[in-house]
Amino acid sequence: QKIFFFFFTDSMKLKEENESIKERIKLRKENESLKEHLRKAFSLKDDSASHEEIRSRLLDGGIITGTNLCVLVCAMVVASVGLNMSSTAVIIGAMLISPIMGSILASAYGSVANDYPQLRNNAIGFGMQIAISVAAATIYFFLSPVKEPTVELLARTSPSFYDVLIAFFGGLAGIIGQTRLDKTNTVIPGVAIATALMPPLCTCGYSIANGRWDMLLGAGYLFIINAYFIFLAACI
Repeated sequence: QKIFFFFFTDSMKLKEENESIKERIKLRKENESLKEHLRKAFSLKDDSASHEEIRSRLLDGGIITGTNLCVLVCAMVVASVGLNMSSTAVIIGAMLISPIMGSILASAYGSVANDYPQLRNNAIGFGMQIAISVAAATIYFFLSPVKEPTVELLARTSPSFYDVLIAFFGGLAGIIGQTRLDKTNTVIPGVAIATALMPPLCTCGYSIANGRWDMLLGAGYLFIINAYFIFLAACI
C-alpha cells in the first residue's frame, strides 16, 4: 500500500509538473504571438518606399523654384492677414499651402546621408525662404492700418516646452509620412498645421514693421525651436 501510495503521489506530482510546463509553454507562445502582433502593427518596413524614391521625394521638396517662392509669398500674406484679423481659419489655410517644410526635411536627409553639398544647398535655400517670408510679412504689416497686436500675434511670442513636443513629434510624423509607399497620405498637411512654421515668421515681420523688438525675440525663438526640432526628428 505504501509503495502504491508513493507511486500514486509521484505520478500526481509528475502530472502537475507536466501541466505546469505545458501552461508555461502556452503562455510563452501567447506572449510571443502578442509581441509579433505588436511588432507588425507598429512596423514601418512593410509599406516603406524604396530608398531611391524617398531620396527623390525629400530632395524634390527642398528645391527652391520660382513657383515655390511665389506660393511662399502668397502664403505669408494670407497668414499675415489671418494674424492681423485674428482669423484661425485663414492662418490654417496659409500653413497648408506653405512649401517651407520641404526644405527642412531635405536638409535632414542631406545631414543623415552625409551629403554636405546637398545640405549646404538646402540650408541656403531655407535661409532664402526665411528672408523672403519675413520681408513679405514686414511689407504687409507696414502697409496694414491695424497696428495693435492681436491675440494671435501675441500667442506666437511666448514659446514653451509644449512647442518643443509639438515640433518634435510633428517632424517625426512628417518624415514617416514622406517615406511611405502611399503618396496620397495626409500627414504633411497635418504636420504643417501642427508645427506652425508660418505664424512666427509673420510675427517677426509685424515686429520689424512696428518696432516691437520684444515680440521679435519671442517669435524668432519660437520659429527656431520649431524648425530645429522638426529637423532633429526627421534626422532620427
